[in-house]
Amino acid sequence: MSKPIKLRVEGVSKRYGAAYALKETSLIVYEGEFLTLLGPSGSGKTTLLSILSGLSIVDSGEIWIDEKVATHTSVHERGIGMVFQNYALFPHLTIYENIAFPLRMRKISEKEISRKVGEVLEVVRLPQVPNRFPKELSGGQQQRIALARCAVYEPTIILMDEPLGALDKKLRDDMQLEIKRLHVELGTTIVYVTHDQEEAMSMSDRICLMRDGAIEQLGMPDDLHFRPVSRFAADFLGASNIFPADVLSIAGERIELRAFGKARVIGAAERPVEFNSHLVAFMIRPEHIRILEDGETANNVFSAMVTRTIMNGSITRHYVALENGTELVTAEFTLAPMRSDRRVGRNVRIGWSAEHTIVLPH
Repeated sequence: MSKPIKLRVEGVSKRYGAAYALKETSLIVYEGEFLTLLGPSGSGKTTLLSILSGLSIVDSGEIWIDEKVATHTSVHERGIGMVFQNYALFPHLTIYENIAFPLRMRKISEKEISRKVGEVLEVVRLPQVPNRFPKELSGGQQQRIALARCAVYEPTIILMDEPLGALDKKLRDDMQLEIKRLHVELGTTIVYVTHDQEEAMSMSDRICLMRDGAIEQLGMPDDLHFRPVSRFAADFLGASNIFPADVLSIAGERIELRAFGKARVIGAAERPVEFNSHLVAFMIRPEHIRILEDGETANNVFSAMVTRTIMNGSITRHYVALENGTELVTAEFTLAPMRSDRRVGRNVRIGWSAEHTIVLPH
């Protein structure tokens, strides 16, 4: 049975002067879902979040929350919580008073406030800090308190606007796990904004990829990674090798392309490709290109020379040049010291399967 719809966006748009910050957009968010709005600066993700919160007024369209129209409902009446990048904690108040603040605004009894603050501090694993001030906590701890203050009054939806943007990488990685844990424990619906594709891939139930004020692709992380619908989607999410090609023939799901000069590339088309689309493109993820052992074969095999190798901890990337000069990048787990037959200047054979040749509109 599918989950109930928590949030519905129907034909919503926003302009500033003649320019569209958000073109007509429709979107459904399900109860308990973690949906990420992902995209570069200017893609419309923050504008959409601002509209959902009630901080921006739409030019067209409607917002529905729990199957009730909320298009012109005030910020405070929407039952929505927000977490920002700068934490927005009151520096002159203790942690207890910071978390209690939204409860006091709702005229909750002191006994109930004490109970709720204690419970939410346990949830964020900081029960020992109620009498401290924000400046006495680390950045990660402050972000957890910001989450606690948002969650304590049990908002129907939590909106997060790049909440980890000010943290270093190690702390960001830790907080991603923390936010996902809180999401599971609280069962809250979360709409999360980021421009970091790794963050989106690791945290989201679904990703809404945005570009130029519109939705480019909406789906689960593996849909966007393995089945991008456009060159932009393929390039924005994860490392990719993308090249132009001509369509030579199509037989069912098998498609034959001409690329790298006059070379033939075999692919598998998951969506219809017109035979006369001579200017298509195709993508292969680096992890799908193998440096072949002697006697090993694949649907697509090419001779190449290793031009550069970068070991980044658990992953090693080999940059290789084909005979016509085209460069591709491969990726493999670093399981042992570098093999001599894969060092810079060595000739190798590379290969990949037809199913990993993703054909894209040019």
